[in-house]
Parts: sequence; structure tokens; C-alpha cells
Amino acid sequence: MENTSKIALVTGGSRGLGKDMALRLAQKGIDVIITYNSRAEDAQNVVAQIEEGGRKAAALQLNTGTISSFPAFAEQLTAALKTHFNKTHIDFLVNNAGQGGYSPIADATEAFFDDLLNVHFKGVYFLTQKLLPLMNDGGGIVNISSGLTRVAVPGSSAYASLKSAVETFTRYLAKELGSRGIRANVVAPGAIMTDFGNGHLRSNEDLQKMVSSVTALGRPGVAEDIGGVVAFLCTEDARWVNGQRIEAAGGMML
Repeated sequence: MENTSKIALVTGGSRGLGKDMALRLAQKGIDVIITYNSRAEDAQNVVAQIEEGGRKAAALQLNTGTISSFPAFAEQLTAALKTHFNKTHIDFLVNNAGQGGYSPIADATEAFFDDLLNVHFKGVYFLTQKLLPLMNDGGGIVNISSGLTRVAVPGSSAYASLKSAVETFTRYLAKELGSRGIRANVVAPGAIMTDFGNGHLRSNEDLQKMVSSVTALGRPGVAEDIGGVVAFLCTEDARWVNGQRIEAAGGMML
């Protein structure tokens, strides 16, 4: 019997938003490969949860800021596809892995900027490039951006600028990959309570109150608000959504 299930690769899938994305994709009947940077145990727990739900899953180590590691990662991915899924290609790529970084413009160092640049833009650009030969035609790419590309919050200039670059890159992906039937879209979360940025929002009650006061739905977001949006974009229901930025922020600063 032919194995017709689709496979999604989610970077940074061991916790937070990436974990919820992986679980929601599995609920849609999609097999999942997640990457993790350092939290191998967390990643294996996500794999176990997906497998308990009846889907196949695997976890691979990857630092998306180390571009020189991508050729070796592509080889590992190819091997994992064959071993775990009896496949040669993935159908969906979700570029989610990231880290927080906060600094006023006056204080930002080049090292701080480059660290964010490698993870949030250069890594996304070249990992996508490297994996294009391993993607099936008719699949999709979902890049994770931020509400901070639309609303300026002091301290996030470097991070938000790089996310803006990802949004532009996504439109170019949609244009250049259209001939292969590959769609590319952006999901831009608003303020979400995870351990992102060392729990930047989750550990600050005043910030939570501020976010709630400027959000139409009256609360900060949680990881479970985002995964379903990403999963939707990896289904046939979203087959005509392409080159779009979807902000999932509860109506923040409308």
C-alpha cells in the first residue's frame, strides 16, 4: 500500500509555539519532523506525544544560526525520511526556530545584531534554499514573523527588522516557487506568553496588563493560539492562500 501521508518539518519544535505547531499538524493527519537546538529530552517528549496520537514523528538537532551546518543537516534529514517514514521528501517547511533579543538602538552591538541576523533571517533564507530540493511540489512553506513588524515597541528594532526581511523573502518564495505549486505564507504572532526571550512577557505582570489593554480580545496570547493557524496553512483548505501575512494577535493595537 502506498504511503500517501504528508510530512512537515518544524524548526524549533521542542517547546513553545513550535511544539504546539507540531502537535496541531499531527492532529491534521500530517507526520512531523521537529528540530531542536539543545533540548533533546523536550524534543523526544513531543515526538512521543505525536506518536501516541497515531502519527509518525522524529527529532533532529539543528542550530538554525549555524549556516555551515545545513549541508550535514540535509543529509541527516534525508536519512531520517528514509528510516522513519519510508519517504524521500517533505511536503511542508515551517521556519519557526528563534530567540528573543532586546536592546535600544543606541546600545545594540554588532555581535548582538549578527546573532539575531543568523537565526532569524540568514538561517531562514539558506535553510529554505538548502531544503527546496527535498520538498515535494504542491507543498508549502510557513515562515514565522511577529506583530512587531507592524507595531513598533522600543527595544525590538533589530529583531523586528529581520522579521520584516523574512516577510519580504516569503513573498519572493511564493512568486519563485509558484511554478512548483509550493505556497509560501507568513504567520505573525502577537504578544505570546511562552518562555521566548527568557519569558519576557510571561514573567512581567505589568507588561501583560498593557498587552491586554490594547488587545481587542482582552488578553495576551498563548502558544495554543498559534499552532492551529500554521496547521491550517498546511492543509488543502488553504490551497489558495499564498504570499500572505496572517497576524494572529487577538486584535492587538488595531
